[in-house]
Amino acid sequence: MIQIEIDTGSGFCFGVTTAIKKAEEELAQGETLYCLGDIVHNGMECERLRQMGLVTINHEDLKNLHDVKVLLRAHGEPPATYELARKNNIEIIDATCPVVLKLQNRIKQQYERGAAQIVIFGKKGHAEVLGLVGQTESSAIVIENFDEVKRLDFSRDIYLYSQTTKSLDEFHRITEYIQSHISSDATFQSFDTICRSVANRMPNISQFAARHDLILFVCGRKSSNGKVLYNECLRVNPNTHLIEGPEEIKPLWLKNIETVGICGATSTPKWLMEQCRDKLLSIEK
Repeated sequence: MIQIEIDTGSGFCFGVTTAIKKAEEELAQGETLYCLGDIVHNGMECERLRQMGLVTINHEDLKNLHDVKVLLRAHGEPPATYELARKNNIEIIDATCPVVLKLQNRIKQQYERGAAQIVIFGKKGHAEVLGLVGQTESSAIVIENFDEVKRLDFSRDIYLYSQTTKSLDEFHRITEYIQSHISSDATFQSFDTICRSVANRMPNISQFAARHDLILFVCGRKSSNGKVLYNECLRVNPNTHLIEGPEEIKPLWLKNIETVGICGATSTPKWLMEQCRDKLLSIEK
């Protein structure tokens, strides 16, 4: 009999949980609710909410909407989105994560003080990063990884921030590199803005992955946070598979396996991990 464990530390983070709860409360009133972008990077959860009436739109769609309700997801939005909503008489249901909102305000204040180089360690084009860059009228420099730090101008002041879900270790590497290369005439300040509820998942998921013969990492393939956590599982346990749902589980994976660990990203619903567990149990029968 295979032993199956679902990681209790996996699943929606606070920001995603709050956004989904707000969506469900609005939809329960029977009114049309639009969501700007996928509410979470998980196709199955998005489909569940779509069946409840949630309509996902993009920024082009938003321009043509008037007198409606639009939910802003946990990732946050740039100031231009709020201005457009005001012009089009759109009621905003703001589900921006408090951690992201605090970061947006810090970057905006730094920009208004006339900072030379505001640098954001984050994924280019990611919704959260677009919202952060928007606080600087698109003047912030985005670096995706350690290698890109070398293109900064070390003769000018640098103010470094991070997307809330990036790797803490890589952020520290970038900080140390800038500290050792910045001109003595320039100012460097780094602000560790990584969400601890997400960052703390890294050591926890490492220990979880090491405990099992097989790891099923359940996650939408769009999830930035999911890729980081999946790669950590894979590093610790090479017998790790990334799946979006139970239908992707292959019976062959269970050959000579005694324990299976099921875990996921901050965008992975508990009910989906439970479905994967049930699928494993049905294969065993």
